[in-house]
Amino acid sequence: MQLVIISGRSGSGKSIALQALEDLGYYAIDNLPAMLLGSLVDELREQGERTHLAVSIDARNLPTALERLPALLEELRQREIRFQVIYLTTDARILLERYSATRRRHPLTRDSEMTLEEAINKEEETLLEIRDLADLLIDTSRLSVHDLRRRITDQVAHQRKDQLTLTFESFGYKRGVPMDADLVFDVRCLPNPYWDPTLRQFTGRDANIVAFLSSYPMVEAMTNDIQEWLEKWLPAYQNSQRSYMTVAIGCTGGQHRSVYMVEQLAKKLVKQTGEVQLRHRELGLQYTLSEEPAVPCVTTPAAASTP
Repeated sequence: MQLVIISGRSGSGKSIALQALEDLGYYAIDNLPAMLLGSLVDELREQGERTHLAVSIDARNLPTALERLPALLEELRQREIRFQVIYLTTDARILLERYSATRRRHPLTRDSEMTLEEAINKEEETLLEIRDLADLLIDTSRLSVHDLRRRITDQVAHQRKDQLTLTFESFGYKRGVPMDADLVFDVRCLPNPYWDPTLRQFTGRDANIVAFLSSYPMVEAMTNDIQEWLEKWLPAYQNSQRSYMTVAIGCTGGQHRSVYMVEQLAKKLVKQTGEVQLRHRELGLQYTLSEEPAVPCVTTPAAASTP
């Protein structure tokens, strides 16, 4: 049996994630009462068929059921039932905009006098323990429906047993640090090609930016230092039963230095892991790098060049 438990804030895309898994052949159940999880798993296992099950468990549960969920998950782990907990989150300001635009009621406002903003904050507190238990945290703040479906397909449905899924993500600090990052490296101290007018329009994937940055010994030194740190410590993360690791590399605008560093590190680490996921947040690029060449896929419009 392969079990995927999806949780997260209301409005963050849980239904989309569940539908994506259902389209891939998973038996999908929305808003499952947490106390029924064990019984459902037992029932499906008794059928003797290989089952792919995806369930959504969130703040619509009874508070006592959510409190018992960590213990229920530990019971499943002791019974050697393979499962993943996927937590979806979105910036509170974006959630406010989404609810205001659709005029939907937040689940926690139906039987209380809480404002929408209070309900959003309360829900995050209620789900905090589940978030801490999650194998994979996905920030959907800037993801389209298609982006989220692709993330679920690539990182969840196609994840192989006992393999650490490694993702490198470039970003610009001017738009904030990705909420789903596990490790963050700041490369703003490196020379910035943005200040050369002839290079400004290009990105860290272009040959002239690669030539510019690779000409500086300090760039090579930082690349090697990050590579050595990851090669040393990634096995320890994997041995601790971690299934996912997102390494975020940030510069000011997310166009040049961070993109270059992600590309270089991915090429080096793919030899150790066999496959690496790459995301360039500000360029709208997401693709998989394996020992075989991969063709990048544009997921969102590229942002305008910034420093």
